[in-house]
Amino acid sequence: MRTSRVTLLSVTSLALALTACGGTTKSDVKDDNAAAVSAGTADPNAATRRGLTVGFLPKQVNNPYFTTAGKGGEKALGELGSTYREVGPSSATDTSGQVSYVNTLTQQRVNAIAVSAQDPGALCTALKQAMTNGIKVVTYDSDTSPGCRNAFVSQAGAEDLGRTEVRLLAGQIGYKGKIAILSAAQTATNQNTWIGYMKDELKDPRYKDVQLVETVYGNDDAQQSFQQTQGLLREHPDLKGIISPTTVGIKAAAQYLSGSRYRGKVRLTGLGTPDDLRRYVKNGTVDAFELWDPAKLGDLAARTAVALASGQITGKEGETFKAGGTTYTIGEDGVISLGKPTVFDAKNIDHFHF
Repeated sequence: MRTSRVTLLSVTSLALALTACGGTTKSDVKDDNAAAVSAGTADPNAATRRGLTVGFLPKQVNNPYFTTAGKGGEKALGELGSTYREVGPSSATDTSGQVSYVNTLTQQRVNAIAVSAQDPGALCTALKQAMTNGIKVVTYDSDTSPGCRNAFVSQAGAEDLGRTEVRLLAGQIGYKGKIAILSAAQTATNQNTWIGYMKDELKDPRYKDVQLVETVYGNDDAQQSFQQTQGLLREHPDLKGIISPTTVGIKAAAQYLSGSRYRGKVRLTGLGTPDDLRRYVKNGTVDAFELWDPAKLGDLAARTAVALASGQITGKEGETFKAGGTTYTIGEDGVISLGKPTVFDAKNIDHFHF
């Protein structure tokens, strides 16, 4: 990884930056087994159980993205007459910590667990043990293997995210020039899946004059992402655009570009939150980017957990249930899709606050 100096002011500012959603999406994680489902048959007319306890386990507590998702889940559970309980590690890379929290929630006999998995396989044993104890398991934002949970609430389709980010950037640079990708961790399943679709999209003849020159990794760390952006421009001074499919990376890249001679010359898109990127849209650093509403993601994860615990669904493909006035159909491998990502730009960004 490149290293370079940054000013004390930059380091201090970036230390406060948002850590990434770093989520997985539909089709990110595949398994030879069908999605894990509970014994018995779903009863869509079963009464919604009240007095349940649903444990939310984000990748990282005190992360604004997951705080927003958690508030969505907490509000939904309150409306359903159940209790929200959040636990989780303070570091976005503490996989072993997530395992210990799953074990703790299992020992506490919660009715359901909603978890954003840091690693697609590391949590499987602990989650299977929870399911053996009758606890329903929902993954949201970042999936594990289908056999290790009952359902996955996907924020958007992996293919939609990968391809649309290329389309956004290509349009901004006039379908011509060198581009790079600033990703999160090199092992992140979701990032690698999205990047795979980006590369496949770039094979289309309309991108014949667009060249992907490098993919770098900021490890969902604001300072490292800032430095990687700086390094990309040093290595490729004629770079025309950057895609950063992580909220940490795109914010750090925007901060670097905004204060450099590259502002307005190197285009930037990816996955970010409106509150993080509003100033950079307004000062011309970012034209457009995309994401989903994390509060709605948390809401759907909570409602899915209650539907599972109530026996209204089991996680099988084709089952339907209502959540917040919307009817959702469970897809292949127990995937429930929140919907397509929203594109934010100068015209609509002030309509969103998260």
